[in-house]
Amino acid sequence: MTGVVSGRGCSSRPAWAEVDLAALRRNVAALAAFVSPALVCAVVKADAYGHGAVAVAREALDAGASWLAVALVEEGVELREAGIEAPVLLLSEPPPGAMEEAVARRITPSIYSAEGLSSVAALARHLDRRVGIHLKVDTGMHRVGSDPLEVPALARSARDAPGVYIEGLWTHLAVADGASRQDREFTQVQLSALAGTLSALRAEGIDPPLVHAANSAGAIAHRGSRLGMVRCGIALYGALEPLGGCDEPGAMALQESLQPVMSLRARVSALRELPRGARPSYGRLRPLEQDSVVATVPLGYADGVPRRWFSNGGTVLVGGEHRPLAGMVTMDQIVVDCGPGSKVRAGDEVVLIGRQGVAELNVLDWASRLGTISYEVLCGIGPRVPRVFLNGSREDRHEGQDEEV
Repeated sequence: MTGVVSGRGCSSRPAWAEVDLAALRRNVAALAAFVSPALVCAVVKADAYGHGAVAVAREALDAGASWLAVALVEEGVELREAGIEAPVLLLSEPPPGAMEEAVARRITPSIYSAEGLSSVAALARHLDRRVGIHLKVDTGMHRVGSDPLEVPALARSARDAPGVYIEGLWTHLAVADGASRQDREFTQVQLSALAGTLSALRAEGIDPPLVHAANSAGAIAHRGSRLGMVRCGIALYGALEPLGGCDEPGAMALQESLQPVMSLRARVSALRELPRGARPSYGRLRPLEQDSVVATVPLGYADGVPRRWFSNGGTVLVGGEHRPLAGMVTMDQIVVDCGPGSKVRAGDEVVLIGRQGVAELNVLDWASRLGTISYEVLCGIGPRVPRVFLNGSREDRHEGQDEEV
């Protein structure tokens, strides 16, 4: 198969992650239409949850996103060096040593401390230009952010600092994806705390033009959280956990329309016929129940296939069928029990995440089997795995120079 391969990873090994940019664009467009007139901020931190930040950012902006969001200054710098000029929000306040780079690159910092504000103000004076900031309020997540009672004083200081202007006010929802009455009530508590903070600022004559609270779940399940902008991450990538108890009009149809963007694939690198009772891989943990063809596949725990995938009974797709692992996952490889008389051949495709024929293994299947969340599964797919960017179906490749995988 061919496709445009990202600069990271190594394409000499027959294993790759496909990133369907057309699916991403459809997801962004669907979310933008659903939350309108609120803006969409595409969250591309952690290399766009493993999908490739630069490619995802470009496609998301083209499909209707207005902002991008990152966790680290370095992530914002990568976007700027790729020529992306759209507004980029830094989701945490950077330390003083990194603040200079953020301001120089026009990456909008979140601010929630007097020290952070002082650093921004000093840089604005030094550069002789206006620097926008977003004040972050801790309304109950209790991770980072300024206490609501302390925000007015911080905002006054920002207003009085030459060259600094308050562009936004925001918070982060802790349980927007929760279906229980307590979770829904807590989300409303957070939104009320943000609204109260905004009222206090307005009483001081300070009116941030952009107020935002919603993450993916908030944007879909809590209409009142959409405000001026929503920050969507996992929904962009088609891996949002189903939102139980959500009665927002159109929300169910939207969730069902979101398409997975990433698949994980490899080719069989070796085959052997083993007798009943043979115990492949480290630890010799499981005897084969019958004579079987065992395939070696060049992906392991260094690539995002955790050892628990064997321990918890995970499967892969071979020839359109679910097949179990024959032994423990190793750093670079897995072994697959293809069954007696299997027609599998070296070079055949194996799907760990994605579709093969009518069969499918998606990220939510992985998360359920592993007792984790889809975010961790996606972010765990390591940098050794090349990202192959597709522009639609697997026959409709992304424009650009193809490289064999």
